[in-house]
Amino acid sequence: MNKTVTKQPQEQPKPLAPSGTLGFIVGLSIICLVLHFLPFTELAEYQREKIQQQQWWRLVTGNLLHTNTYHLVMNIAGLWVIYLLHSMHYQIKGLMLLFAGLFFGEGLGLFWFYPDLLAYVGLSGVLHGLLAFGSIQDCLAGIKQGYLLLAGIVAKVVFEQTYGATPSLEALISARVSTESHLVGLATGLIFAVFWTCVKKIKSR
Repeated sequence: MNKTVTKQPQEQPKPLAPSGTLGFIVGLSIICLVLHFLPFTELAEYQREKIQQQQWWRLVTGNLLHTNTYHLVMNIAGLWVIYLLHSMHYQIKGLMLLFAGLFFGEGLGLFWFYPDLLAYVGLSGVLHGLLAFGSIQDCLAGIKQGYLLLAGIVAKVVFEQTYGATPSLEALISARVSTESHLVGLATGLIFAVFWTCVKKIKSR
């Protein structure tokens, strides 16, 4: 008697860049572009005095503004490079929560720990956190480049805290580079990476 063997359908590999997360990065890039050319961006800048007057949204919106077009282009390019490096680690809900945490963590960190910093704009602090977070996900997944990226971003921030930013970069963006934001972003990314890992371990049990 012949037996019919039913083949189990093979599981399809997950895409490297899920469409939901890709759409989120596109949307974030567009928001930065639109805000850059709006005439009322002064209402969205991180300004310590205004935040103390309960204009709390500035903690978040200050990350979306830029000093000039060079600053904008560099940060959007950095956003895409970092996302493409680590897109395989993200789903849309997790990525949205991560960015919400990085945005709030950046604003609150600057407000709490740097009272002398009166004004700030730029996405670079958040990008430092995003790169740190993604690098740790690489390490946990056994991807060797994660260790190099993590060491590189930590070394960069330590160098900046010791010697400051390069004058050529400050000339390019027409402002002082806020090395404080890079440190806060790095710390926020590392904290969220630890938290994320603990949550995943609890769920797996």
